[in-house]
Amino acid sequence: MDFTNVTKALTARGFKVSSFETAKEAAEYLNTQIDGATVGFGGSITLEELGLYALLSGHNTVFSHWHLPEGGDAAALRAQAAGSEHYLLSANGIAETGEIINIDGAGNRVASAIYGHKKVWIVAGKNKLAPTYDEALWRARNIAAPKNAQRLHAKTPCAVKADHCYDCKSPGRICRALTVLWGAMMGSDMEVVLVNEDLGY
Repeated sequence: MDFTNVTKALTARGFKVSSFETAKEAAEYLNTQIDGATVGFGGSITLEELGLYALLSGHNTVFSHWHLPEGGDAAALRAQAAGSEHYLLSANGIAETGEIINIDGAGNRVASAIYGHKKVWIVAGKNKLAPTYDEALWRARNIAAPKNAQRLHAKTPCAVKADHCYDCKSPGRICRALTVLWGAMMGSDMEVVLVNEDLGY
């Protein structure tokens, strides 16, 4: 996939952009760029598929509520991740016009994308891209969200039927907040890492 247009659009909006042909190359890049730091992870299948927790934990202090130590507490790890120097997450949709969309349940991931870190890294495979903002939003709501709801065994219409968002009022609804990054946040160093492979949901 040609990342030229989305790279131009993201750069014009203040994001740094790097792109790689393979997940392995992207993981190696991140492993060289983040060293001797505190690192927070947002819940992300993409980050898991890149094997970044194991890589970065070798020379950084990494906080991930998906990697609980024995006797660990997920809420405490989310709080520690929120105070980290670097924060890594993926996106539920990226428009080729440059908008980055995320949907969250607990809010830790979208909050950290917006504020509080020395550097934020948004890692995304080519499957997260859509031509327009409306299509990226549609993707986030109707592809990424149902798959995440299924992964979490949520008792929601989208998880049961696996077809689209019902804008439900289910107690187990995981879509509680929607964020759109129209540009890199003021005073924030934000880099989008694009990978020419399908990664995550």
